[in-house]
Amino acid sequence: MSNRVVEGRMVTPGKLAELIEGEPAMETEDIEDADRTCPDCGGDVLSVGYMPSVTEFVVGYKCQECPWSETDR
Repeated sequence: MSNRVVEGRMVTPGKLAELIEGEPAMETEDIEDADRTCPDCGGDVLSVGYMPSVTEFVVGYKCQECPWSETDR
């Protein structure tokens, strides 16, 4: 499991998925560096793959510095 600092606090892949989705995810992959910068503040963006339900797999993106996030839905 890869923990990372997001908005000043250490998060697990599950917590990062929850920050993006707004509720806990069923399964998560490791956190990775996304090859992009935040459109709001220019900070570094992380990505995490997760399953919000049994039938869906989503890749979520979250800025390490500000509240910005989005998914590949």
